[in-house]
Amino acid sequence: MTGSPSDLQAVQKLNQARERIVGELRKAIVGQDDVVDHLLTALFAGGHVLLVGVPGLAKTLLISSLARVLDLKFNRIQFTPDLMPSDITGTDILDEDHATGRRSMRFIQGPVFANIVLADEINRTPPKTQAALLQAMQEKEVTASGRTYPLELPFFVLATQNPIELEGTYPLPEAQLDRFMYNVQVDYPSREEEERIVATTTSAYAPDLQPVLAARDILELQQLVRRVPVTEHVARYAVRLARATRGREDAPAFVKQWVSWGAGPRASQYLVLGAKTRAVLRGRFAPGIEDVQAVAPSVLRHRIVTNFTAEAEGVKPDRIIADLVASVPTE
Repeated sequence: MTGSPSDLQAVQKLNQARERIVGELRKAIVGQDDVVDHLLTALFAGGHVLLVGVPGLAKTLLISSLARVLDLKFNRIQFTPDLMPSDITGTDILDEDHATGRRSMRFIQGPVFANIVLADEINRTPPKTQAALLQAMQEKEVTASGRTYPLELPFFVLATQNPIELEGTYPLPEAQLDRFMYNVQVDYPSREEEERIVATTTSAYAPDLQPVLAARDILELQQLVRRVPVTEHVARYAVRLARATRGREDAPAFVKQWVSWGAGPRASQYLVLGAKTRAVLRGRFAPGIEDVQAVAPSVLRHRIVTNFTAEAEGVKPDRIIADLVASVPTE
């Protein structure tokens, strides 16, 4: 399929911008190329990302560096057990005009009023506070004292979870996990990458990051992704892949054996949207089956609930997804 000449030029512009963004991030970040790729895909698709990895893997540095390269306002929220919803969204305060003596209520914006929000250790705070952030993610607005305040676009939330410490945490329920487009696993660096990390972080080196895009550019490119066509057979494959995670009669035998609950319709949407964005970031105006397969692990891993049999046999969602990609027919 082909698009308008202006859209085709915009695709090339985004492809070039991606290369420049990655080049700037490499000044501050060693490795993590797959993570960067997923973050950019989710950003331009208009989704949100759950980052899962042990502490010390430069997740905060990566996200703050991305905000600088994209010239976006960045806020980090450290989630703790005593954090209240108003600590995220903002609150009304009593304001007095010293000239007239009149008093009025004034809304003070919380840290969620930013373009890129890092929700650090989101599973450390109670469900009521988690819900306040998740509402902002879904609605792109905040309600306080009966008033609604729109958030500045683009609005991109990255939440982190520590997979090691589970004591004193409040794991996100499946329905709330479903609001995240991607679940991205942040792994340890290779030996060579870790040596480079030590060399740069223990020296006087300070990266000079240059902005590549601005908020207006990102909003235009998000609209471009929506206009990108998807062929019927690619969309059909995405739906077939998502439906195969459910233990229905036509599901593969290993899914019936290991899965309690599969992915909902939102997974099909994100498979197509992620594939479209991935294709555009690589300079192609239409996604293929390989794009759907590339985004499948990040889209599906937090939407598949394994059963006791899978846990007993040590089977993780990633294994099930890999088997699905290998077995679900592409035609």
